[in-house]
Amino acid sequence: MVKPDKQQVFSIGSQTAFSETALQVFRYQAEHNGLYKQFVDGLSVRPEDVSSIDRIPFLPVEFFKAHNVVATTGKPQITFTSSGTTGMITSSHHVSDVSWYEESFRKAFEIFYGAIKQYTVLALLPAYLEREGSSLIYMAQDMINQSGNADSGFYLYNHQDLYQTLLRQQANAKPTLLIGVTFALLDFVENYKLDFPELIVMETGGMKGRRKEMIREELHQTLCAGFGVKHIHSEYGMTELLSQAYSKGDGIFNSPPWMRILTRDTNDPLTLIGTGKTGGVNIIDLANINSCSFIATQDLGKIYPDGSFEILGRFDNSDIRGCNLLVS
Repeated sequence: MVKPDKQQVFSIGSQTAFSETALQVFRYQAEHNGLYKQFVDGLSVRPEDVSSIDRIPFLPVEFFKAHNVVATTGKPQITFTSSGTTGMITSSHHVSDVSWYEESFRKAFEIFYGAIKQYTVLALLPAYLEREGSSLIYMAQDMINQSGNADSGFYLYNHQDLYQTLLRQQANAKPTLLIGVTFALLDFVENYKLDFPELIVMETGGMKGRRKEMIREELHQTLCAGFGVKHIHSEYGMTELLSQAYSKGDGIFNSPPWMRILTRDTNDPLTLIGTGKTGGVNIIDLANINSCSFIATQDLGKIYPDGSFEILGRFDNSDIRGCNLLVS
């Protein structure tokens, strides 16, 4: 099976084109990704018999913790690793061609927000900066570089410097994006208050054990009051993927054309459910062509008729779900 190229994947413009490309990617990965092939065979699925995307098997995301999930040979260009508390087993995503990731996040951002060159990009991501292998740091660094703005940059715990930069951006009427991990944004607004309605505040999720978990409504209300904005934006991605979805408020996400969210029955991981019902989140990420594009996540969510979606929580004891489908 011939592997689709970047032109085919990133120019998808219809449901038909998405479905045709997804099936092509599935058959390619079922042949060239040894782990995924074993998983598909274990389900007694014949790739040539799969004629629609709702029949494609989704690999549990937990396999990235103990296996190399790759559809290519050779040394990876980069390995992204997930964060975790001490003692946790973390995921590793071996990326053989990082240009797929770069094209994915650059094009997706432009679809939802326009050209990155118009923004000052400020990144408040201390938990990610303090470790190696973060795909979020890789993306943020590229966005900072692509912005071409001397004021763009990372902030660790130097909140006073960030505050002064934000005041300067507002005074100069510069379009500004502040992307931050949730606990760090909360730490900032506890000590500093802004009235900057034009600011785009984008939270990436994650208390990382630093703070008590909050429901989204409470979190966004606190951040809106602290920054003086009407909405809090969000980015939804993960180490095991190469694409992100974005929310411009109220926790409702939209995906780029080469990414699709499906939901599965919480009691039967092989059965998909329709819109409006809470289920386990399955993701098709066609940019992840050199790994696995069909991932069953640990998240719970709901899809709406227009294709947008909401993340509602996570499975309990999710590490043991679905893993027995693969022969060791």
